[in-house]
Amino acid sequence: MRESLSFAAAAAPAAAAAAEEASEQDLCIMTSDPEKNRQRVRQLVDKPGNGNCADCGAADPEWASYTLGVFVCLSCSGLHRNIAQISKVKSIVLDPWSSSEVEFMDSVGNNTAKAKYEQIVPAFYYKPTHRDCMLLREQWIRAKYERKEFMCVEKQEPYSAGYREGFLWKRGRDNGQYLSRKFILSEREGVLKYFNKHDAREPKAIMKINTVNATFQPTKIGTANGLQITYLKDNSTRNIFVYHEDGKEMVDWFNAIRAARFHYLQVAFPGASIADLSPKLTRNYIKEGYMEKTGPKHTEGFKKRWFTMDDRRLMYFKDPMDAYARGEVFIGSKENSYSVLPGLPPNIQGYHWQFGITIVTPDRKFLFTCETEGDQQDWIAALQSVIDRPMLPQEYAVEAYFKRKP
Repeated sequence: MRESLSFAAAAAPAAAAAAEEASEQDLCIMTSDPEKNRQRVRQLVDKPGNGNCADCGAADPEWASYTLGVFVCLSCSGLHRNIAQISKVKSIVLDPWSSSEVEFMDSVGNNTAKAKYEQIVPAFYYKPTHRDCMLLREQWIRAKYERKEFMCVEKQEPYSAGYREGFLWKRGRDNGQYLSRKFILSEREGVLKYFNKHDAREPKAIMKINTVNATFQPTKIGTANGLQITYLKDNSTRNIFVYHEDGKEMVDWFNAIRAARFHYLQVAFPGASIADLSPKLTRNYIKEGYMEKTGPKHTEGFKKRWFTMDDRRLMYFKDPMDAYARGEVFIGSKENSYSVLPGLPPNIQGYHWQFGITIVTPDRKFLFTCETEGDQQDWIAALQSVIDRPMLPQEYAVEAYFKRKP
């Protein structure tokens, strides 16, 4: 009996030491696992598809939705927080990760998620990039994960039906006030129209789908949901500024316009591929901003104007929100004797901004000045990108019209 007791007494310190050692090992494992898991998550970014944001395409995403299994950029991670009931995000660099979360990220990833959530994105639907406004990106994320619009074709009816009717706040041409106006988009008629009164029979304006463009302009309009719609009236550009309190409503209008234009272009260019037609559905402006300009004789004083480079049309306005341009200049290609040069011809006077630009056309020179050298370089680059592009057959007709204008 005494022998047993002494054996137990001797064994007790050894057992305690073993337990302490095991506890230390457990602690070591517990402290090292989070770092190992972080390393594993970071390695998953190198898998095909994960190296760009799942939603906007930005490179090197550092965040991830551990409930959806996608890697996203910082900006899109903030938008995922708006759908917290569906998507929960973590930093892949800073936050702790459990083994089960890492395994889930590994089993899904961007390519698998896209195959699920982007099964049936219509050819006309605008997929935003990291350069696009917050509204487009947020509604793209909500459409994919919250509303599951691209997993069920019936949910695409608001913008794919070929007909849309509703009320938008439209800026008045003369007084700048926003008033509720009824808009109708009819693919069958090939028009977008609006009415000044809710019960009016005749529309205030009829915009033919073949000349309509739409681009989001939150900064210019002063609201996140602001859309600028343009169309040609007597071959001159007309601007309309609209918004709606509901971001989904505004993006649905935008994609409905794109759908109508897509189906029009499919008829107009029956041999064209989707890849050829997609860039023609809507377009963002190549560049906008203030420059000073002088008149055709170059003897007038330079005046500050707002300029918009819309494809081959360089337009200038007294105010960025004007309905009509004060003037438009057609910018052709270098093969047709168009060029852009830094600086102004000698003996030119009357300008305040020092950084000049000369646009040379077959008929005359247009003179502008910019406030900074950076502005000058940006404008020259934008103009040069257009001049370097060969003219399409239909653009010769536009050029001919500009030459006939007084």
